[in-house]
Amino acid sequence: MRLKMLESGAGEPVALLHGLFGQGRNFGLVQRNLSERHRVLALDLRNHGDSPHEARMDYPAMAGDVAETLRAAEARPAAVLGHSMGGKVAMMLALADPGAVSRLVVADIAPRGYRPTFGAYAAAMRAIPLRPGLTRKEADAALVEAVPEAGVRAFLLQNLDLAAEPPRWRIGLEEIAAAMDGIVGWPDLPAGSRYDGPVLILRGESSDYIRPRDEDGIRALFPRARFATVAKAGHWLHAENPAGFLEALTPFLEDRA
Repeated sequence: MRLKMLESGAGEPVALLHGLFGQGRNFGLVQRNLSERHRVLALDLRNHGDSPHEARMDYPAMAGDVAETLRAAEARPAAVLGHSMGGKVAMMLALADPGAVSRLVVADIAPRGYRPTFGAYAAAMRAIPLRPGLTRKEADAALVEAVPEAGVRAFLLQNLDLAAEPPRWRIGLEEIAAAMDGIVGWPDLPAGSRYDGPVLILRGESSDYIRPRDEDGIRALFPRARFATVAKAGHWLHAENPAGFLEALTPFLEDRA
């Protein structure tokens, strides 16, 4: 599948892969900064943003989409940065098609399964009655019980097109909900899977998505992995502390780290 993307800048290519319920434009400040020195491609993964919807939503398929899109854009190999679900897609791409990835950045996710927290978000979003005249305030109120954090609700509601008649979800919400077990999981890999290129693993200081005991499993797949922590940030580290995120990221991309 060819993915939609926001492209800017010139130089060595950098591909940005967003997390679940996100879209390429979520990297706005990061993309603008990186575009001063790189050709930056912020992709909308399948069932997200302006990319096509598709029932299949496993990590090999999503990694294949990224590979196809980079090939069509003549942007291989690229430095590939993925956050959360996008980080899993980036890891899968590096393992399955290492020639597509010059260096890998994984933001606050490990190659393992997680608790299905986001399933409750999807269920709450699907329960919103998409009737004509629905307001953002009403949609926000409908999510409060399942999603108490106002910032997370705002993030989710960026996917709701209230101008449509009737309102509609831009994302493939039904496809995402059906694939949730695979999204929060991690597939079995062929024996000997590994990526030998340079890898930076970024974690948020107040996030528990990457635990100390995850490091051995990460290094088994990515033997050149190095780890860095972004201060004053949780799971959405690139949004919560973009300056700290870029401070950790930029030297790695410039090969000065």
